[in-house]
Amino acid sequence: MSRRSGACLRCCLVIFAVISALAVCGPAFYWRFKKGMRLGGSKSSCPPCVCNCPPPLSLLKIAPGLANLSVTDCGGNDPDLKEEMEKQFVDLLTEELKLQEAVSEEHARHMNITFAEAKRVASQYQREAEKCNAATETCEEARERAEAFLRKERKVTALWEQRARQMGWEGE
Repeated sequence: MSRRSGACLRCCLVIFAVISALAVCGPAFYWRFKKGMRLGGSKSSCPPCVCNCPPPLSLLKIAPGLANLSVTDCGGNDPDLKEEMEKQFVDLLTEELKLQEAVSEEHARHMNITFAEAKRVASQYQREAEKCNAATETCEEARERAEAFLRKERKVTALWEQRARQMGWEGE
């Protein structure tokens, strides 16, 4: 099943690539073909244009200082860069280890702060849950008392209704 879906995906990608290439290049080929057909079928009455445009400017004429740069000369006048390049390999490794240690300490500090915040929020949610449970228990007890009172009232009402019927009341 996966080979078949892979082959289907590959086929769809090829079709998409061909359609994309035709969408990009198609209009240019269409107009070139149409222009070629028009020029080949009709005689042009005007002579070819003569253009006296100046040659394009080269990079050397625009910015002559750029051609004199070389890679070895790069940063030769920078004292900070010279000092950095003269350090020994061991010094560079030591500095890299110190930087990594500083990054790991910062990461650990951030992790500890995040963990403490998570504990604080969890504790707050726990207190809110306990309040909610206490309120639910109170409501449940009140509901049970109300149901007991309602049952008692219904019994009293039924008793009074029975007495009223015995005395001749017909009810609704």
